[in-house]
Amino acid sequence: MLKEHRFLIVFLLLFSTVLIWSAIHPFDRFTWWLEVIPALIGVLILLFTYRFFTFSTLVYFLVLIHSSILFIGGHYTYAEMPLFNWFKDIWGLDRNYYDRLGHFAQGFIPAIIIRELLIRTSPLKNSKWLPVTVVSMCLAISAVYELVEFFVAILTGEAAEAFLGTQGDVWDTQWDMLLAFIGAIISYLTLSKTHSQQLMKMKK
Repeated sequence: MLKEHRFLIVFLLLFSTVLIWSAIHPFDRFTWWLEVIPALIGVLILLFTYRFFTFSTLVYFLVLIHSSILFIGGHYTYAEMPLFNWFKDIWGLDRNYYDRLGHFAQGFIPAIIIRELLIRTSPLKNSKWLPVTVVSMCLAISAVYELVEFFVAILTGEAAEAFLGTQGDVWDTQWDMLLAFIGAIISYLTLSKTHSQQLMKMKK
């Protein structure tokens, strides 16, 4: 238990460090808030539930990675992330692809969180429907996020342009959902074994 508490402290320190850096002179303060709020809400939920439902270290690590992606996107905006602008220039790409990475992560990270919740709290623990349910829920989350972007755009107009990050692509929403779908599948295929091993250790 002491080891778990130390891990949580390190997690919070790293999370806070990236958050503070992100908040210093972001490209656009309104966009910054839109991007970081999901991570802030998610981590608050993890903290409030920590005493009676402690997730595996893999989940906390993935949440930290996802939060960092959101914080970086909030700081620069997804269309202006410097490293991916560099990739765009040297490879002659048609857009900054950091947004695509973010939506891939939107499927990759939640897949393990949902998998753990279903294994530990539902009858799907040993069901063949577990992977189908996990991937389907990740796709649903992606769809809901696209609807959130839609409503923000309606309510704020041009102020939401940096948040949407479409960069002129009429198929941006479809690409976002496809990448989240692919991310969820890859996550399940590559991390399930490691995740299951951690869950077994937590029972001991």
